[in-house]
Amino acid sequence: MTGPAAQRYSFGAIILHWLIALLIALNYAAAWVAEDMPKPQAAQVMGNHKAIGLIVLALTVARIGWRLAHTPPPLSESLKAWEVALAKVVHALFYLLMLAVPLTGWAMHSAHSGGKAVGIFGLFAVPGLPLAESKPLAETFEAMHGTLTTLMLVLAVLHVAGALKHQFLDRDRSLQRILPWG
Repeated sequence: MTGPAAQRYSFGAIILHWLIALLIALNYAAAWVAEDMPKPQAAQVMGNHKAIGLIVLALTVARIGWRLAHTPPPLSESLKAWEVALAKVVHALFYLLMLAVPLTGWAMHSAHSGGKAVGIFGLFAVPGLPLAESKPLAETFEAMHGTLTTLMLVLAVLHVAGALKHQFLDRDRSLQRILPWG
């Protein structure tokens, strides 16, 4: 296939990209809002936060599988070498963080609870990781989770800024490659 359609990501990649991005943004908001809530309401919000985190983990595994089975469109030939390198590093770090952030959250929950299951919106439960209840271990995972989450936020800002730069300053239409309505 040639032309603009050949330069777009596959439909599955586009759906996974935006669904994961939406769920991650929702999880940031949930964790932020829960901090100022009374404990019972915060616990309910954080229960949803944990469920969404595990869904993000599952969707990320699916996305990696999709990426391995479907070659992404080539990067624009107009990109400078440093832009290509930066894009590759940012995407690789995103994949790593989309795995590591939910895994450290799951480990934190498991260390706090002694391995209790995580409910997924009352539909089913995902077993906890086989960790003994340990406050120091839970605090270690909590620190890792927070640090990785902050790194993900920084990368997200960099990713969006790069996409907007390419769209509006370079006018290379690279944003159309991933938009659902491109």
